[in-house]
Amino acid sequence: MNTLLGLTQLEKRDAQDSLAAKRDAFILPPNTIYLDGNSLGAMPKVAATRAQEVLATQWSLDLIKSWNSHSWIDLPSTVGEKIARLIGATPGQVISCDSTSVNLFKVLSSAMLMQQGRSIVLSQQGNFPTDLYMVEGLANLLGEQHCQLQLVTDQSDIEAQLSKDVAVLMLTQVDFRSGRLLDMQRLTKLAHAKGILVIWDLAHSAGALPIELDACNVDFAVGCGYKYLNGGPGAPAFLYAAKRHHANLRQPLSGWMGHKTPFSFDKHYQNAPGIEQFLTGTPPILSMSVLDAALDVFADVKMSQLRQKSLGLSRCFHQLVGQHASLNELKLLTPLAEEERGSQLAYQHPNAYALCQALIKRGVIADFRAPDILRLGFTPLYLRYTDIWHAVAILADIVSSNEYLKPEYAVRHKVT
Repeated sequence: MNTLLGLTQLEKRDAQDSLAAKRDAFILPPNTIYLDGNSLGAMPKVAATRAQEVLATQWSLDLIKSWNSHSWIDLPSTVGEKIARLIGATPGQVISCDSTSVNLFKVLSSAMLMQQGRSIVLSQQGNFPTDLYMVEGLANLLGEQHCQLQLVTDQSDIEAQLSKDVAVLMLTQVDFRSGRLLDMQRLTKLAHAKGILVIWDLAHSAGALPIELDACNVDFAVGCGYKYLNGGPGAPAFLYAAKRHHANLRQPLSGWMGHKTPFSFDKHYQNAPGIEQFLTGTPPILSMSVLDAALDVFADVKMSQLRQKSLGLSRCFHQLVGQHASLNELKLLTPLAEEERGSQLAYQHPNAYALCQALIKRGVIADFRAPDILRLGFTPLYLRYTDIWHAVAILADIVSSNEYLKPEYAVRHKVT
């Protein structure tokens, strides 16, 4: 019989936590337990400081000179290299720019152009909608004879459908609903054996767990800057392209910043030779400066440390859920095997939306994913083990008291 997990034990874990001091690097509202860093990361103090610096000194006083004097022009590469360290990429392969959706269009188009004679993009039915929408959009542009989307349900189906007709395998490393973690190395290797290029969406894994893009021989990857990387709402995204492909790429969004010499103002486009060819328009300096500063929080952190604590936090949460009889209706969707889950837990419940709203009212910020999923994110940089205790206790009280059945919690907001 398992020993019950008590608050005293979790207090001891906090006292021994090697990442405990990192909590002070963030601005966190009082009386709030934040379990939604997988959707929007908390604000690092250095990010707020940088934003003020850009506004009060750089833009206001140095004006256009700042492109050179404050290295604004280099921010896409500077930020890209900071992210590269977190996702297992050597220099010159990651650039920060645009949104995840736009970057996905770039790499998907580039990959399809490299795969003449093949037309299928293979993905999962449960993949994040924007990923699938981008394939549909490209198919509408090129015609189904050149691009068509084929969907499978689970990992075993992915392996079964890999064939020489498939041009691109497009997967999200951590499923946004269930939190299931796919085996990047195995699936990439299997795809390559059939001549398939692989694109990985790292939106729910970058900054949360160790990623080894180079070691896994990945072709392309995209991800966002506002979840576990804490870059702020709508922060610039990032894009990875393996160096071995750079010479043969044809990126269709040929904006001036991706030109070989953008300030020569040539009449005809000549792409930059490296990862810079994926740039399109002028970088958003305010938001990219904030992301640049936010990434410094990771400077002295090993991804293995984050992973160990992330697993510990989620393990404790699920164990505590099991200790409350009132929470028996919560059905865990996330795999319990540590090698198969990311940094979140997802529970099915017929009133998941109302539960989420009741939690928020009580100071525990989680989120809801349609149709019936309560999703909890575990961000090791600022979450404490004792936060987990209090969050589950509040959840149990909300359920046992039927508080979540109040009509106010059924009102759907625009953003869920």
